[in-house]
Amino acid sequence: MNTPNKLTLSRIILSPIFMVFFLMENVYCRVLSLIIFIFAALTDLWDGHLARKYGIVTSFGKFMDPLADKILTSTAFVSFLALGYVKAWMIMLIIIREFSITGLRSLAAYRGEVISPTMSAKLKTVLQMTTIAAILLYINAKTIMEATGYTGTFFESTLVIQIFDWMMLVTTVVTVLTGIDYLIKNASIIKAVLK
Repeated sequence: MNTPNKLTLSRIILSPIFMVFFLMENVYCRVLSLIIFIFAALTDLWDGHLARKYGIVTSFGKFMDPLADKILTSTAFVSFLALGYVKAWMIMLIIIREFSITGLRSLAAYRGEVISPTMSAKLKTVLQMTTIAAILLYINAKTIMEATGYTGTFFESTLVIQIFDWMMLVTTVVTVLTGIDYLIKNASIIKAVLK
């Protein structure tokens, strides 16, 4: 168990901890959840950097790193859904895609193959993280301002929610399309298992 793999596992462990603190209606818990999420997201950059720098890329890391990303992002999206900031059908499509591809990776691993992330899948991850960061920062800012007695109308603006809806729509479309791309490119694995 090398350092990059430990960082990957820490991201999985931090995901439910982030969710618990985020869903608490408390300014300190919300801020702590933001810090936890940022740290968890940074471990993704850190573990990849260490793995490449020291040449310790492993099959375990190739499989678990994308899975850890999926768990972290799915936890954030479900948390936003619980608070009413995102649409249920978008989150459902994203989660179905994410864990379908995880299943495909498992099938490939069973056959002794490793499916590495594509460039389009990496773009998908960037889009997801950007959308999550924007919504997370907004909710934290709203929580902090309300705690200080802010009575302005900015946080009641429908424009902000519309922007989030468009960001989520783009993220959902790209997420689904990259999933379809994975399925097409790895159709032979699925056919072999179904035989």
